Amino acid sequence: MKTARRRAREFAVQGIYEWELNPDRPASLIEKHLRENEYFAKADEALFRSILYGVLKDVELLSAQVGRYYERAEDEVSPVERAVLLMAALELTQSPETPYPVIINEAIEITKTFGGTDGHKFVNGVLDKLAAEVRGDEVLAQKQRRKQD
Repeated sequence: MKTARRRAREFAVQGIYEWELNPDRPASLIEKHLRENEYFAKADEALFRSILYGVLKDVELLSAQVGRYYERAEDEVSPVERAVLLMAALELTQSPETPYPVIINEAIEITKTFGGTDGHKFVNGVLDKLAAEVRGDEVLAQKQRRKQD
């Protein structure tokens, strides 16, 4: 069963994707459209709104952050992968209360649901590098814990 937070992230990715295809569409209309889905009521609304509006507000900065780690041309990144990367970049940089492995795992699972066959591998690689940059201490501590186990 999907958690309310997973649903929020999925709806946020769908909203970011919709905005990418229609950048002139106001976020409020995108939100209204997504709310029509019968499962939206099961999503964490606060998380959904913070991701959707946060990404759209800071899209240039977030795009630059993830774009540094693309190992392919930007026009070869699918809109789904890009939407997931933007969502995760926002959480990695602005939600320190959420552990980075949770953010990356959620991004991978959402990419598996909505993306291409191996899109999750690309997303994982980009986010691992971004996490090391923006949450270096947390990443290092996690690696040290794994060595001890």
